[in-house]
Amino acid sequence: MAEFDEKVLDAFLEKQDKLFPEPVAETREEAEEFLSDAMAVVVDSIEEAMDYLDEAGMDITEMGKEDVEAAEEIFAVGDGRYLIVDV
Repeated sequence: MAEFDEKVLDAFLEKQDKLFPEPVAETREEAEEFLSDAMAVVVDSIEEAMDYLDEAGMDITEMGKEDVEAAEEIFAVGDGRYLIVDV
């Protein structure tokens, strides 16, 4: 199982409604299990998030940093890192 620190788990729990109509997790443990199953990744910057999306085949050529931050699968952790949940 991948390791997600408390800050990442809390960011996901707080903002999961950005991606899902109903909560998929209510506790840190449930969030960690869900994120591991979803093969979510944490990157250190919005630039790394953009690189990840580009490598995953998403056309981001006309997307700016703000557009990427607003994407439903991108969750700002609050410390400069971003959680990417690719469902």
